[in-house]
Amino acid sequence: MQTAWFSKPVAVSVGVTGSIRHLSNTQQAIELLTTHWRDAGSPKHQSALRACRRATSGEVAADIARSALVEAAREAHILVE
Repeated sequence: MQTAWFSKPVAVSVGVTGSIRHLSNTQQAIELLTTHWRDAGSPKHQSALRACRRATSGEVAADIARSALVEAAREAHILVE
């Protein structure tokens, strides 16, 4: 497994206080998707998690995973745009 780096970080608001986190790679994204996700289990959440795992194993480009993460974060209303 490898860390797949995004071309641009994804800013998300997390926690009760809405702290901003900048996710720069698939490992950070997987950690957020598996432990602190508001809308876990939705199709976009599952798609983002799958894409990040596939990017970590080298099956897809990191920015494909990034796009899936952005869509899931937008759906969960945590994307900082």
